[in-house]
Amino acid sequence: MEPDEEFAEQVVLVAAGLADLVLSTVGTAVGTAVDTARGLLRRSDTGDLAAEAGQDLRARGRLALDRYTTRPPAHLELLARQSRYATGAHAHDG
Repeated sequence: MEPDEEFAEQVVLVAAGLADLVLSTVGTAVGTAVDTARGLLRRSDTGDLAAEAGQDLRARGRLALDRYTTRPPAHLELLARQSRYATGAHAHDG
């Protein structure tokens, strides 16, 4: 996969993850969200939280796209890819 294609895929995954998150949390009280945001901004590990949030949004986006696409995902293939990326095995591919 070309770097531009990979970046575009990441953008789509984040957008789909955000859309899924928004749709699934409609009805949450605004006051609670503001309090949570203030608490997160006071934390010293905000950068780590942001990185984890990005990973979570991409994962959520992947699940949302898989759920709404016309063709069901190849479950074992997805698990194999996730395992390769989690272990860093993809870095050794040439």
